[in-house]
Amino acid sequence: MRAVVQRIKEGKVTVEGEITGECNFGLLVYLGVGREDTVEDAKYLAEKIVNLRIFEDQEEKLNLSVKDVGGSLLVISQFTLFGDCRKGRRPSFSEAAKPDEADYLYQEFVRCCNDVGMTVGTGVFQAHMMVHAINDGPVTMLIDSKKTF
Repeated sequence: MRAVVQRIKEGKVTVEGEITGECNFGLLVYLGVGREDTVEDAKYLAEKIVNLRIFEDQEEKLNLSVKDVGGSLLVISQFTLFGDCRKGRRPSFSEAAKPDEADYLYQEFVRCCNDVGMTVGTGVFQAHMMVHAINDGPVTMLIDSKKTF
C-alpha cells in the first residue's frame, strides 16, 4: 500500500460537482492499494500516517502529528500510485490491486483512521474526482507499507 501524504490548510473532493469529502486542516492522503496488500498493510499505514510528526511545534520543528494538532484527513483512492513507468511510455498498472480488493482495503484504511478518533473525508472509489487543496509548507511525504522507499 502506498500513500502520498500532503500537509494542507484545507481541501475538498468533488464528484460530478458534489462535495463528497473535505478537510479544513490536516492531511490529504492519496492512497494506492497493491495486489499483494492485506489488512495489515492498511493498519500499518493508518497508524503511521496519523502519528507522523510533520506539523510544527512552538520551536518550528516538525514534532507534532495530525492527531496532536487536532487536524483531520482527506483520503483519496489512487491506483495510479502503482503505475510502473520504467518501460516504454505507457504506465503498467499490473501491480495495482483488483478493484474489489482495493476498495475493501481502502475502506479498511479509512476505518482504521476513524478507530483512532480521526475525522476522515473521502472521495468516491473509482469515480472521476476533482481534488482541491491548499498545501501547507509544502510538506509532502511518500510512504509504502512494504518499505520499498
